[in-house]
Amino acid sequence: MTHTKEAQSTAAATVGPRFTSIEICAGAGGQAIGLHQAGFGHLALVEIDAYAVETLKLNIEDHEVWTWEREHCDVLSKDVKEFNPHEDMQKSAELLELRGLDLLAGGVPCPPFSHAGKQLGKADERDLFPRMLDLVGLLRPRAVMIENVRGIMDPKFSDYRDWIAARLQGGTYRGDDGQSAYEDGLGYTISKWGVLEASDFGVPQLRPRAVLVAFRDDVIKDLKYEWPTPTHEEPVSVAESLQPSMHERFSRYFDSAHSERANVAYERWLKKARERDAELAGKGGGIAPTLVGGSKKHGGADLGPSRAKAAWKQLGISGMGVANDAETCKAKCTEDRDLFGSDGPMLTVRQAAVIQGFPDEWDFFGGKTAQYRQVGNAFPPPVARAVGQSIADVLKAANERDQGRS
Repeated sequence: MTHTKEAQSTAAATVGPRFTSIEICAGAGGQAIGLHQAGFGHLALVEIDAYAVETLKLNIEDHEVWTWEREHCDVLSKDVKEFNPHEDMQKSAELLELRGLDLLAGGVPCPPFSHAGKQLGKADERDLFPRMLDLVGLLRPRAVMIENVRGIMDPKFSDYRDWIAARLQGGTYRGDDGQSAYEDGLGYTISKWGVLEASDFGVPQLRPRAVLVAFRDDVIKDLKYEWPTPTHEEPVSVAESLQPSMHERFSRYFDSAHSERANVAYERWLKKARERDAELAGKGGGIAPTLVGGSKKHGGADLGPSRAKAAWKQLGISGMGVANDAETCKAKCTEDRDLFGSDGPMLTVRQAAVIQGFPDEWDFFGGKTAQYRQVGNAFPPPVARAVGQSIADVLKAANERDQGRS
């Protein structure tokens, strides 16, 4: 496949990035896309899920704007606990040695801190904050970005956050035994650990994410970090973001035996979505509830728990499953399920990707359920781009400062 719609010019892609990054828990590339758009060239993307790894490879091989990564980026199918940069990185080993690393980023697993789970925190075997901090010590990046669910900011995890802060910048924290403990720190300063709402950055979804940004002390010393400011005063609604793709899906049937049903169903969806948007004007708008990727332990994908399904229904969309793409729907005659249900049409994977803020040209590997889980677990690219740009601003200022003193 060849895409013509790209986010950046080919010329810019071949010059080489101003800054380098390594990302762990890269998933289907949501954070990687945003950081790439912010000017970071990826030296390595580390991910354990086989489908997501193939998604990353597929897009890097296919898109001209990723030309630099094709030559320099190692896409590694590994458990991050076993990731050894100095042994596993082949394409970029020499570049890493020569330039060092500007940014270490990662969306470490959310279940240990998610309100939808048991919130076991560090007692959860999936918690990768310790491994991320080990990699900080090993790679000594100029900047660190760690993304997680809002739940990590809950009061019950305050001791754990204190420990993370102590590991990065030194200080005291309360240990498991309730006694005060001390860490020397890795020589970093946490410039901000806060929550960003995806809908403030044009993502048509309620998706708050906790983001930690830290800089090596010699980088940030006399500089000020600016937290990203919203790019959108008003949220982008589901009605606005999905209307083109909904019309494309339904219009296939406007001149068929399903003509009347298709026209009625499309207008019903659009009316309901617009009414919900108008109803919530000034109160967040008609955005989607948080997409979830679901668990591999359970069956096929759907759009979340009962409350989320109810919110989708108010937007004219059935949350009981994920629709086949338009071609498969027509070939398998699944219109009754995918388009004409009483609660409205189901979302396709591509439409879920729109709700997450993925660019149109980004493709996903695997079957429908595997693709949807990749989308549902992603960090929205527009938010990653905003954070990446805020980090790049400091790195640029640090370079200019240090060059002026040389």
